[in-house]
Amino acid sequence: MMTLLPLPVFAPVLLLAVAAWAARVPGHRPRKLPLLAEVAAFGAVLLALGGVVQVLTGDPVRVAVGLDGALFAIQLDAISATMCLLVAFVGWVVTRYSRSYLDGEAREGSFHRLMLATLAAVLVLVQSGSLLMLVLASLVVGQGLRRLLLFYADRPEARRAAAKFSLCWGAGDVALLVAAGLLWAAFGTTEFAALAAQAGSAPLPVTAGVATGLLVLAAAVKTAAFPLHGWLTEVMEAPTPVSALLHAGIINAGGFMLIRMADVLQASPSAMAALVMMGGFTALFGAVVMLTQSAVKTGLAWSTVSQMGFLLLQCGLGLWALALLHIVAHSLYKAHAFLASGGAVAQVAQIRKPGPVAVPGGGAVLRAFGLALVLYAGVATGFAVLWGAKSPQALALGAILIFGVAYLIAQGLADTAPKALSLRTISAACCAAIAYFGFHLAAGAIWGAHLPAPPVAGPLEWALITLAILTFGVVAVAQALFPIWAHHPAAAGLRVHLANGLYLNAVLDRMIGGLRLTRHQ
Repeated sequence: MMTLLPLPVFAPVLLLAVAAWAARVPGHRPRKLPLLAEVAAFGAVLLALGGVVQVLTGDPVRVAVGLDGALFAIQLDAISATMCLLVAFVGWVVTRYSRSYLDGEAREGSFHRLMLATLAAVLVLVQSGSLLMLVLASLVVGQGLRRLLLFYADRPEARRAAAKFSLCWGAGDVALLVAAGLLWAAFGTTEFAALAAQAGSAPLPVTAGVATGLLVLAAAVKTAAFPLHGWLTEVMEAPTPVSALLHAGIINAGGFMLIRMADVLQASPSAMAALVMMGGFTALFGAVVMLTQSAVKTGLAWSTVSQMGFLLLQCGLGLWALALLHIVAHSLYKAHAFLASGGAVAQVAQIRKPGPVAVPGGGAVLRAFGLALVLYAGVATGFAVLWGAKSPQALALGAILIFGVAYLIAQGLADTAPKALSLRTISAACCAAIAYFGFHLAAGAIWGAHLPAPPVAGPLEWALITLAILTFGVVAVAQALFPIWAHHPAAAGLRVHLANGLYLNAVLDRMIGGLRLTRHQ
């Protein structure tokens, strides 16, 4: 019986066909191109839906071209079908938004051409069946996004952002390419399925161990992890649709690569430990800096830095299905947030009188965090009885998430807060815990069969779990107590340093000559 080609394979072909036609009308008001671009993007959504149907009704589909295991392969399974649908849907929404946002621009036709071509490359990336194919798609994605960043090429800020992005993204591609070569030398293949089978059967060779380090490096650079996070905040210089498109498989491409290489990475405890430490610190750093930002898009960019750090943390803990769910949820939320950012000021202006906010004391904060953890433990016990106990990594991640809700409970338990507020915040903690374990079950049911289970917790894993819980707990308590010492002079000085991201971005600017570029204009 002949195997049908994966339907999502035709989505990039459709988008590239329209992008090629768009080269004929690169300028102002390019005839029917904006409408045609939207229709093509919607066609990609329909093809992605067809891929989901193929996965639900049959076995995974694989198409490969190449020799000696160094394959250019396309793979359709539950993971790639999910990512294709996500990327195509967000791409369609962004393309539709661009019809009005770019209407009348001098290079309107060129913008739609670049958007469609970049979206096509991302769709190829998320369908990659081998690391070599993923590297090739990543190179094309980088070139497409660089051209979009230079849409207003006369702006020095745009040129600096494009240079910084190209430097970081290109370094990630080089690391991926070298890792692919080392893995081919170690296992004779770069295909994801073959690598997973061989990595789980024996200890990793030395060359493969080096490759896992390069994979972690590539993922860190592409997800804008600390200290190379500056390029992400700079790309906000691009038009708003580009900022939204960034969350359709581009900023999270590093996370997707880690998920595809889960079996190989999990065979390297040092690589997993590096992901936990790097991801955890980036998540905390990005979240703290985000709170100091005054510009809407810049605040959203720092939020993405934090979320990508949390994604790396999930991968380092071996919670691969939850990491994929995080990619889906964050992409949908953040793309909407960027497209709606233009109305944020107007929405704030419509707020006539903010509601009262209770300032909790130290005792209320301690009671709040204790109560939140007790409620979380109760919900975890209930799910363990009904559906089986979760891994220590999953329980630790849930505890980290519940720390965020504990801040609300701290306000609810403050002496100046009404009793109704206390009940609402306690209910929020219960709902958050139930939602976390519920989503965990759903993610496992959808993608768990295609991904390895979390590693058995040994001394290293327990040390990392303890470190993560303590670190996030201390920061959460400090955040809850912040209103008490926010007006101290030292806090004002710290806020200035944090608002500038501890000046690490300025250091990178100086290294690439970006500051000289601005000064000469």
